[in-house]
Order: sequence, then structure tokens, then C-alpha cells
Amino acid sequence: MPMYEFRCRECGATFTVQRPMSDSAAPASCPQGHDDTVRLLSVAALARGASGPEPSSGGGCCGGGCCG
Repeated sequence: MPMYEFRCRECGATFTVQRPMSDSAAPASCPQGHDDTVRLLSVAALARGASGPEPSSGGGCCGGGCCG
């Protein structure tokens, strides 16, 4: 089950919540009981999103070896 990181706008605390992906947009209360929270982007999510397709192992500029 995925974990989502939140930050409380009132006290500044950061915390994680484990919940199903279907509830990813649901609000979360901070451990101090405040309701004004915002979901953060995790470093893992940014790293996965930033990577492109895997490079071809075929070689050459077009991957087929036909370039000389």
C-alpha cells in the first residue's frame, strides 16, 4: 500500500499516511489534530517521473547498427 507525505500548514509538521491509491486525494489531519494540510511530492515519485525510457542496447545512432 502506498505511503503519502503531508505537511501541516499550521504547525509545519511533516508526516506520512499509508492508504490505498483510490484514497490518494483524500485530506489528512496532522498528528497534532490540525486539518490544514497539503500533500507533498516525494523524492521517489519525482525520480521515477524524471527518468525516460531505457536506452537501447542495440548500438549505433538509430539502435540498429546501420550507421557507419
